[in-house]
Amino acid sequence: MPPRQNSIRFQVQPRDVPPEKAARRLHLTVVQFEDRLPELLSRGFPRPDVTTGMFDLVAIDRWMDSRSGLTPALTQSPQPQNFADMYKERAARLANGHR
Repeated sequence: MPPRQNSIRFQVQPRDVPPEKAARRLHLTVVQFEDRLPELLSRGFPRPDVTTGMFDLVAIDRWMDSRSGLTPALTQSPQPQNFADMYKERAARLANGHR
């Protein structure tokens, strides 16, 4: 049997989605989303792409994490930028009895 033409070999999970799916991510109807969008944007909600009008789901999730205060808990502490900073951090840990 010959292979089918135009068959999808791999499913792709879209990252950019239309307003309907962005609304659904916030558990809103499209009408509610469009009504609240100006206020959401004023609070830092990710703007749609200027060419496609699509919303980035990853950016929406990060906005929700930030809004909920989850982002700092999920990130690591800042890494030393140079040897002097690394030495200060190590010396402080040793002074406190940590290796």
